[in-house]
Amino acid sequence: MQDPVDFPRNAANFVPLSPLSFLTRAAEVFPGRVAVIYGKRRHSWLAIRNRAAALASALRRAGIRQGDVVAMMAANTPELFEAHFGVPLSGAVLNTLNTRLDAETIAYILDHGGARLLFTDSEFAPVMKKALGMMQGPRPRIIDIVDPLARGGQEAADRLGDLTYDDFLATGDAEDPWEGPADEWQSLSLNYTSGTSGRPKGVLYHHRGAYLMSLGTVVGWGLPLHPRYLYTVPMFHCNGWGHAWTLALVAGTAVLQRYVAAKSIFAAIEEHRITHLGGAPVVLGMLANAPDEERRPLAHGVKVMTAGAPPPSAILARMAELGFEVMQVYGLTETFGHVVHCAWHEEWNGLPFADQAEIKARQGVRFPITEEIRVVDPETGAELPSDGRSMGEVVIRGNTVMKGYHRDPAATEKSFFGGYFHSGDLAVRHSDGYIEVKDRLKDVIISGGENVSSIEIESRLYKHPAVAVAAVVAKPDPKWGEVPCAFVELKPGQAASEADLIAFCRESLAGFKTPKRIVFGDVPKTSTGKIQKFELRDRAKTL
Repeated sequence: MQDPVDFPRNAANFVPLSPLSFLTRAAEVFPGRVAVIYGKRRHSWLAIRNRAAALASALRRAGIRQGDVVAMMAANTPELFEAHFGVPLSGAVLNTLNTRLDAETIAYILDHGGARLLFTDSEFAPVMKKALGMMQGPRPRIIDIVDPLARGGQEAADRLGDLTYDDFLATGDAEDPWEGPADEWQSLSLNYTSGTSGRPKGVLYHHRGAYLMSLGTVVGWGLPLHPRYLYTVPMFHCNGWGHAWTLALVAGTAVLQRYVAAKSIFAAIEEHRITHLGGAPVVLGMLANAPDEERRPLAHGVKVMTAGAPPPSAILARMAELGFEVMQVYGLTETFGHVVHCAWHEEWNGLPFADQAEIKARQGVRFPITEEIRVVDPETGAELPSDGRSMGEVVIRGNTVMKGYHRDPAATEKSFFGGYFHSGDLAVRHSDGYIEVKDRLKDVIISGGENVSSIEIESRLYKHPAVAVAAVVAKPDPKWGEVPCAFVELKPGQAASEADLIAFCRESLAGFKTPKRIVFGDVPKTSTGKIQKFELRDRAKTL
């Protein structure tokens, strides 16, 4: 039936979608529930609402206007959590900075993003002072975050700003009007990609996407009301997968940790009755390989969301044995984080752990709020068959795709070619529709004309009992063009030779897929646990 009148939108039937509305509801419906635990600090949802409102008010009184960028260099502390509400409430765009970046890259991001105000944790004062001195454009106003839980304490730390965070908060008024965005397409945050090769790109998120990602996480992860979530994901990475906003939606509790280690994670699970946690595969490996004296038996199951480099099936099997229920998700900075998840089927519960782990190593199917995921030929764009063998690029369409790359229209246009976001990741689709990421386009090894997945070789290496970390890249070869070269970190107290690992791989891999060299030592990683393969490729060229 067609409406006889084309009714216009009005204030009664159309409100711009924004995750800020989740916080106002949590404060109204569950005002006394604990929202944040950090050391001895406790904040209720009403307190987080009031602190966020005071922050927004203080920013506006400091001259921050809609569209201005507010940067934040902080660990996972309450200040960063509440800034995910307070900064966009002021109309500004939140730019969370990677705490492990070098000064030159930080200076580039501050210049490129155009930050007008910068909150910086005093622990990072040395690198921030250097970065500010390297900026080409105007320096932002600086406010210091002082945290006594930082290593060495903060009272003697360098201060770069004119006020502390708490003093700045006191300049605002929590009773100022709470106003969401006038347009759900309004920019909410600015996140820079890892920058593992070349300059990082600035990815702009909008309110609509963050709202929908939160809803999708509740459905896709099966979140109940009031989960107790251990925040091991850095909140500077994809806004911590949007989980601050998601927790407001379900009035959960965020248990924040400034430093992440296996011992402290097990302790937090026991002390705070953690029900959910999110972490990169490096965190899973940390828990799976923790020595007995650091582990504590789980009194209850803990659901884990993991994303990043595909976790090896051996790590997933070990996590299941320890009592962790792992769901792998897949996404990129450009897609607000996870847009694919390994949705579980009950009939798989009867399979052995090893078989379940093989399934969980697949990235899966589209998230509830993702419109379309395709695996296509990178050259022609044609969709490839779901045969588990045909490898193509993952392309994505949906409302949780970025607005675009900040100040880079050419790169934005290229990434959206043909009406899809081009991920640069290669995957196969299995007959059941589940995709399995095999490699980055730039990481595929072409040996004697055959495409070799570095991830397939890494998965095999991780099954060796002595291997803690494995990364495989192409090594130039005069005969084959390229051959696989593996870089390996061994577990403490374990031993294995190059010949041992090559023979182990040869047991289940074709000859052309077997590494021709094994190099032992520390494997370089980004702050989010991604292995820096560009550095390893450079090393391999000299072997």
